[in-house]
Order: sequence, then C-alpha cells, then structure tokens
Amino acid sequence: MLPEDLTEKECRVIGCLMEKSVVTPDQYPLTLNALTNACNQKSSRNPVMNLSQGDVQHTIRELDGKGLVRVEENFKRGVEKYTHRFCNTPFSELQLDSAEFSIITLMLLRGPQTPGELRAHSGRLHSFADNEAVGEALTSLLEREGGPVVVKLPRTPGRKDSEYMHLFSGEIDLDAYAVDKGEARVSAGTARTSMADLEQRVTDLENELAELKKLLGE
Repeated sequence: MLPEDLTEKECRVIGCLMEKSVVTPDQYPLTLNALTNACNQKSSRNPVMNLSQGDVQHTIRELDGKGLVRVEENFKRGVEKYTHRFCNTPFSELQLDSAEFSIITLMLLRGPQTPGELRAHSGRLHSFADNEAVGEALTSLLEREGGPVVVKLPRTPGRKDSEYMHLFSGEIDLDAYAVDKGEARVSAGTARTSMADLEQRVTDLENELAELKKLLGE
C-alpha cells in the first residue's frame, strides 16, 4: 500500500532523504544533524521550516513505524543514520525512474508546481530536455498501473499552466482548492488596491499641506 496520510513534516523528511541520496550521495545516509539542516534549508523549500532535532527525530520514528525509512545505528560511535524506503527499494511498491523520482521529490519539498517550475527546479536531480519531457513523466505518474500518485490541479487565474501535486497526504478537494486560490487572488488584489488608496490619500494630504503653507506665507 502506498502512503496516503503523510504529514507536512513527514513529507519534508522523506523529500530531503530522497534529494540528498542523489545530489550528495557521499553524505548519504544522513545523520540527524544533516537531516535537520536539510529540512530547514532556506532555499529549495516551501514552506521554509524551523524544525528542531527533536521534531525530526520524532518524525523519523513515525516514518520508521510506517516502514518508510530505515534507521541505521553505529553502536560503536552511538550515531544513527537514516535512509528512505519510500520508493525504489525491495520494501516499496513505488518504483520510479529518474524523471519521476525528481518530480515526486520536488513536490514533497516544494508543494504544487507547474511543469515549467518542475523543470526549472530539477537541478541535479534530473535533466529534463524541455517542458514536454516533464509532461510525459507527469502523465506516467497520473496513469500509473497501481493508481495515480499525482493530481492535476485547477489552473489558477493569471497563470499559463496548471500545477500538479502528489497524493501521498490524501485526496485533494479540487473544488475547494480552486475556491481557495480564487480567494487568495482576490485578497492579494484587494491588498494592492488598499495600498494604492493609501498612497493617493498621502499625496492628497501633502498637496493640502502645501496649499496651507502657501496661504500662511501670503
């Protein structure tokens, strides 16, 4: 069974383990300190988190109980290191090629993204020739024999392409998502309007003050 109940912290931990297994294989498996630093990176993460080592260790225990990570302990040094069992192992139902692995990793680390964003963010994980190549990998994840592991989200007004998101934290209410995105866009527009109104009021007050100074001077 594929996971369908991952929390935000669990997604971050698994995403970091997947990412580092490819981009820094010489430092993998990760120690608790390295994994915590990876979870709290200021770049390539959305949202940015500030997890303590205790938070990460607790999350690891939860994932270990689900069979999604492996804890390796060096009893001589007393140091634990962690690897993922999320995919591409004999213990996982999920087998991904390099392109699919890159997409899932990015979604776990950054949330919903368009094909263009996935290509731009793939970096050292995988080299996509173009957005069409990203689309082909997304299609294979959508039409997977065991069931889809990603979903195409309603296009946000003002954006050229739709975003895609993984389904490892449960089904996504597409209607509610569209409403939330629309409300966020309206809220942002209202904020910009309010700022414009405020700037105009300041300008009007400055003009009135200038007129008063002129009258007093006369």
